[in-house]
Amino acid sequence: MKKSLPALLLALCLLVPVPVRAAQEGVPARQRTYAGEFSDLTADSPFYNNVAALYEYGLAGGKDDGTFGLGDAVTLGQAVIFAGRIRGLCSSGDPEAALAYRHETTPAALAYLRYLQAETGLELEMESYTEFYRPATRAQVAHVLVNTLPDLPDVNGELVTQGYASRRYITDVTEYTPYYQDILALYRKGVAAGSDASGSFLPNEPITRGAVAAMLTRMVDPALRVRPQWDLTGLSSAEGATLADLVEPGRYILSPSNHEELDSSIRYMLASGENRILLYYDNLSNQEVQRLIGEMLDIVKSYCEQGYNEVHCVRGAGLLTISFTAVGAGDQVEALRTAAMEAAVKVHDQLWAQGTLRPDMSELEKARVYYQWVCENCAYDYEAGDDSLSHTPYSLLVNRLAVCDGYTGAYNLFLKLEGIDCSAFFMGNHIWTVATLDGVEYHIDTTWGDTGGETDFRFFAMPPQQSQALHAQRAA
Repeated sequence: MKKSLPALLLALCLLVPVPVRAAQEGVPARQRTYAGEFSDLTADSPFYNNVAALYEYGLAGGKDDGTFGLGDAVTLGQAVIFAGRIRGLCSSGDPEAALAYRHETTPAALAYLRYLQAETGLELEMESYTEFYRPATRAQVAHVLVNTLPDLPDVNGELVTQGYASRRYITDVTEYTPYYQDILALYRKGVAAGSDASGSFLPNEPITRGAVAAMLTRMVDPALRVRPQWDLTGLSSAEGATLADLVEPGRYILSPSNHEELDSSIRYMLASGENRILLYYDNLSNQEVQRLIGEMLDIVKSYCEQGYNEVHCVRGAGLLTISFTAVGAGDQVEALRTAAMEAAVKVHDQLWAQGTLRPDMSELEKARVYYQWVCENCAYDYEAGDDSLSHTPYSLLVNRLAVCDGYTGAYNLFLKLEGIDCSAFFMGNHIWTVATLDGVEYHIDTTWGDTGGETDFRFFAMPPQQSQALHAQRAA
């Protein structure tokens, strides 16, 4: 940084020093009362309370024409001076503590910058002092303020994390935005709430004196901090979801001619909330019908979260009526499927409500949470026969007892409630999950992960080749 440039002429009418005493509990005392000193500030003006407070704290005076200039731009130098005065006010009760760093041949803002650097280690990238003259962007001010803030609590931490991570709010700020972490910190600490209903920060826009007054006074006075009025309804609740909602709809084909068409027809049935489908074939032998039924059962079991694992067929004049049910469920299959879904939704919502699941988590992290939950909340049913309900997700979610297809069905149900693409994979008499997490395919075996003691994470997020090798080794 060059040091031979002429001193910066800032609008020091903003900064009328008034002796200030530190108030109790870390909140500075206001030393005067605002009584209409600014002709452009009325009770219905934007940031009225903030500008009035800024005046009462002795942090700003008016312009020569008697106005405050709510919409006027603030230079980077002025922003640094404001931040230095706030730091002095909050740390020692002296808003002009930075003047100890003042030299006659250097810009006034440089004294405050040096003070902030000594106090907080603030780093401000500048090629020369001339940048002090330029209008500050809102992102630059966020960086300066966050790095000079007193130790403020994250009063909006969870709200901002969810709103931002869901991309519902503050959508004009991304990881590529300069000082984006500092911007988000202002929201979390109640210093910023955004410029519109979607919480936009406008990071590259020049900041106005009104906006600076708002941020500064919120730093000083907890009563002035703000909570964004954001609607996050439904963000962390799966209430009202149905099993049919979890299936990518397929196209109904009366006479499927290959596996893909058969899968599409079954998805059409499942997404319609049905358990029966009609197919038509002119001249199928009994052997071909059996092969077709077996293939359809395998497809349905690949969507094991749906709770169907048994198939029945009625044949007549080329028409096949295929019905799906669950072993051991009898005529209660739909009631059990509904109960399983309700239980899964309850677990889902509890994990979100307690913060175990958060919008900022990756799909891999969410899948790991559910993996651990299943392993910790279920026992393997060593007594289960072929007609046991332990082969269904219902048994795991309600009875907390299951075998591999019950484990996999319940786990896949959780993943699909998060919008994660997954299906079931078979090898011999064992079944486990294949899921696409953050664009990468993994194999996940919750049955093997449940050791009856500590959850075994060796079987979570296995690469496909490793998984198939392990399963083949155990099956041998």
